[in-house]
Amino acid sequence: MTELEAGHAQGLAPVRGGSVLQRYRDVLIALIAFAVLASLPLLTGSKALLDFVIRCSAYGLFATSLNLLVGYTGLTSFGHGMFFGLGAYSFGLIMQKLGVPIPVAFVATLAITALIAAVIGAICVRLKEIYFAFVTLAFQMLIHSTILSWASFTGGDQGLRGGIPRPVFLIDLANHVHLYIASCALLILGLLAMRQIAQSPFGYTLRMIRDNAARASFLGIDVWRAKLTVFVLAALFAAMGGMVMALFVSGAYPEFAYWTISGEGIFINMLGGVSTFLGPMVGTVLLLLLNDTVTRFTEYHGIVLGVVILFFALGLRKGLLDFVAEWFSQRRDAGEGR
Repeated sequence: MTELEAGHAQGLAPVRGGSVLQRYRDVLIALIAFAVLASLPLLTGSKALLDFVIRCSAYGLFATSLNLLVGYTGLTSFGHGMFFGLGAYSFGLIMQKLGVPIPVAFVATLAITALIAAVIGAICVRLKEIYFAFVTLAFQMLIHSTILSWASFTGGDQGLRGGIPRPVFLIDLANHVHLYIASCALLILGLLAMRQIAQSPFGYTLRMIRDNAARASFLGIDVWRAKLTVFVLAALFAAMGGMVMALFVSGAYPEFAYWTISGEGIFINMLGGVSTFLGPMVGTVLLLLLNDTVTRFTEYHGIVLGVVILFFALGLRKGLLDFVAEWFSQRRDAGEGR
């Protein structure tokens, strides 16, 4: 056994070295991406473009966090939007009621989200796939109904009124450019953290559970604990997206916790792809561009979006980035075979 363990350790050494190189490469790419995004206010005076990037930051964090469940773990959640809304409302209420510094409200919101996600996840992840999907939807509708009925606290169907206080802490988030920079920073940090999770041993454990949960359990993996962990992590990143959106609109509205938000998350992942890490970000950009463009020319934008869904579902049969990655892979294999 000692010799076998030694051989196993030698076999793992190159993988760990590659993992370190991958981590440094990801950090370098993240820094370059942030530098490019941060330079946009200097290159253009378009407020609409900056607003578009802020919205992409909010929905990109949300959609990529959903892909941790759908693409990496095989858990299709119809209620993931509840954490987007929970992040927006918790952050807004903490800032309105307590007036604490923004970093304190940020951490407190994540703590509240983690606690609620752990309770909901402990129930949901024990269920089979279809029951998991619909029970998460039921919890989302419960939270949405609570927001509507508790009008004295949440503002009811009018949402949080009076705006969100933005005390200056290093940067002034009342300044639109500062808010843009902060949103980009949260997006890049969130994507980098999720990338490290996906490429870690835990991430490969999730893939094993997705492919064959019974075999993973037989090998000694605590499947329930792994599913619960990724459920809570995905909820935290979705809440980050909700906080970005709350700052952007200076409030929170019941629509943030409605089931259609979860539907948009699923749609975004269908558009961009679930087998590539950046697929949800591509899907986010596509969806927001479609919404902004189609609604400008016709009021029947739902029909147009339905046609787009059919094109991806029946035509490509995969997300756009998945299709591109597969096409490049086939071209590379064909070139090596010559």
